[in-house]
Amino acid sequence: MAERVAYRGKVPSELAKLSDQEFLSLLKSRQRRSVKRAGIAYKKLLGKVEKAKAKGQSKEIKTHVREAVILPSWIGLKFSVYNGKEFVPIEINANMLGHRLGEFVYTTKRVIHSAPGIKATRGSKFLSVK
Repeated sequence: MAERVAYRGKVPSELAKLSDQEFLSLLKSRQRRSVKRAGIAYKKLLGKVEKAKAKGQSKEIKTHVREAVILPSWIGLKFSVYNGKEFVPIEINANMLGHRLGEFVYTTKRVIHSAPGIKATRGSKFLSVK
């Protein structure tokens, strides 16, 4: 059975027809407030998105704005979100609506230690490395 993707009972084709203001009424209050009180960086990002949509570019949009709420007009666009070290590419799909960009780009990764290094204690070389 195919997965039915919907946001608050509306399928992506219906959401694409909505304006951003109409979509805001579907958001929870925290996300709605964040979009309404957008800062300078968020407004610049919205401008970049509008330019990319107008040109029909498939180029990635680089951003540091991890707290940006994903809107339906962004579906299909590619973003490169900064994680503190590098830009990580993501492609927006319908399942991401209402979430923030930073939720899909992790800032930390799992640390895997290897064997004991130079100047380690004599006893540490007998420990298992798992």
